[in-house]
Amino acid sequence: MIRVILPPHLRTLAQVDGEVLLDVQGRVTLRSVLDALETRYPMLRGTIRDHVTHQRRPFLRFFACEEDISHESPDTQLPEAVASGAEPLFIVGAIAGG
Repeated sequence: MIRVILPPHLRTLAQVDGEVLLDVQGRVTLRSVLDALETRYPMLRGTIRDHVTHQRRPFLRFFACEEDISHESPDTQLPEAVASGAEPLFIVGAIAGG
């Protein structure tokens, strides 16, 4: 099972507390995890990545094993610690302003 930590506003939208557990078949990539997340929680479609382009939404970042993977290819395999469920995949809302 893949563990995903969502930012508070997306947890509220998905009506979940704490982390989300997902069963991902095949290679564990960012794309496969987000596909599984959006399938299980359809209300999140379009909130993490664009409906059409599937590009990451601005002000969201992805972290795996304390590494920012936001600019990696969505088809890059996630670290074994994330794939095994030992470590979670973090989806973090960035803050902007000035």
